[in-house]
Amino acid sequence: MFVDEAQVHVKAGDGGAGSVSFRREAHVSRGGPDGGDGGNGGDVWLVADRDVASLLSFKDHPHRRAASGAHGQGKNRHGASGADAVVAVPEGTVVRERDGSVLADLVNVGDRWLAAEGGRGGKGNARFLSNRRRAPSFAEQGEVGQERWLDLELKLMADVALVGLPNAGKSTLISRISAAKPKIADYPFTTLEPHLGVVRNDQGEMVVADIPGLIEGASEGKGLGYRFLRHIERARVLVVLLDVGATATVPPADQARILLGELGRYQPELLHRPRLTVLSKADLVAGEAPAVEGVDLVLSAVTGQGVNELVRRAMTLATEARRAEPALSEPVVHRPGPEEVHVERTAGGFVVRGRPAERAVAVSDITNAQALEYVQGRLRRLGVDRALARAGAREGDLVTIGAFTFEYQADAR
Repeated sequence: MFVDEAQVHVKAGDGGAGSVSFRREAHVSRGGPDGGDGGNGGDVWLVADRDVASLLSFKDHPHRRAASGAHGQGKNRHGASGADAVVAVPEGTVVRERDGSVLADLVNVGDRWLAAEGGRGGKGNARFLSNRRRAPSFAEQGEVGQERWLDLELKLMADVALVGLPNAGKSTLISRISAAKPKIADYPFTTLEPHLGVVRNDQGEMVVADIPGLIEGASEGKGLGYRFLRHIERARVLVVLLDVGATATVPPADQARILLGELGRYQPELLHRPRLTVLSKADLVAGEAPAVEGVDLVLSAVTGQGVNELVRRAMTLATEARRAEPALSEPVVHRPGPEEVHVERTAGGFVVRGRPAERAVAVSDITNAQALEYVQGRLRRLGVDRALARAGAREGDLVTIGAFTFEYQADAR
C-alpha cells in the first residue's frame, strides 16, 4: 500500500534531574556539595532513507519517542544521556507544521532534520558552589523534551514521470519497461496511486514514475489533482502520453492542450523540463497514427513498437539532467535556529517568550530561596528585566514565564 500523506507525533526524551548531595566521609568535617548532573534527553531525528518507499509505517503507528536521561547521583556521578530516536522517511519527504508551513524538505539520502529536541539534564548542586553559596541546597530538575504533531508529505523522487489522461496506457508502459506491476484495466482511473519502476539498459539506470491520470481542472484539485501533481514536481524528465486508440474520447491535440495547461497552472517551471510527447496505443489505430504537432514518438506498449526508442531517449535526457545538477558533497542537516527571548504585552499583563527564559524557571525550585536568587540572576543575564522595562512593565504587573506567573518588581540597580 502506497501512502504519501501522514501525521507523526514526536516526543523527545526528558532530561534527568540533578542531585542534591553533600560529601559525607569520616574525618571530613565539612564535605562540600557533590551532586551530579542529570543526563540529557534523546532527540528525535527524521532522516531520508532510500530503503523506505512510502509513509505507510506512520499510518497506524504515528508515535515516535526518544529515551529520557537518567538522574544524577551523589559523589559527582552524572546521569547517562537518553538515546536519540532516528526515524527513517522516504527521500522527498516534506515536513510541515499543522498550519501548513514548511519546516524541512528532506530531498536526498542522509538529509536529516531535528524534529524534537531532548530536554537538558538538570545541574547538580555541586554546580552552584560559589564564594557566596558554600552549601547550595538546591539542584535543577530535568527539562521536559519537546513534543508535537507534524504533517508529512511525500513527493516522489523519479528520473522520469509518465503523464497522461486517465486510461492513456501509462501503467501498461511501465509494466513493459520495468518490473513494476500496477493494476491494468480498460477503464478510467484504474491507477489511484503512483507506482515506481526501475529501468535498466546499456546506457545506465533510471527510475520511472507512473502518475495517476490527470483531468481538466487537476491544478485546482479536481480528481485528486493536487495529490497526483506533486509527484511530478521533482521528476527530471516528463513523458506525456497521448491516447490515439479507438476508445479515446478526447482528440490527441486536445489531450496535449489539457495536460500542458494543467502542468503550467500548477507549476510553470514544469513546462521547461525536458519532455517527450508520445502517441500511445498505436496498436489500436487502423492505419497510420494521426499527425499531432510536437509529437516525438509513436508507440504501442502491447506490441513493443517504439518502446526501446522511448527508453533510449528518456535515459539520455535523464542522464543529461543529472549531470546538470550541482553535486552534493554532504547530506543536509536541518536544525531550528536559536530562540531569542522577547516580551509580549497581553490584556492580563506580560508574557515572556523564548526557550532560554522558560527553561530557567521550569527546571528550578523557585520555592527555595537560594534557587530563586539564582533564577533571578539568570533571567537578568538573559536580558528579561531590560525587555520588560522597554515593554512598559510597572511595579505589580503580572509577568508570565512558561507555567509560572510573578508580580513584576523593577530592578533597584
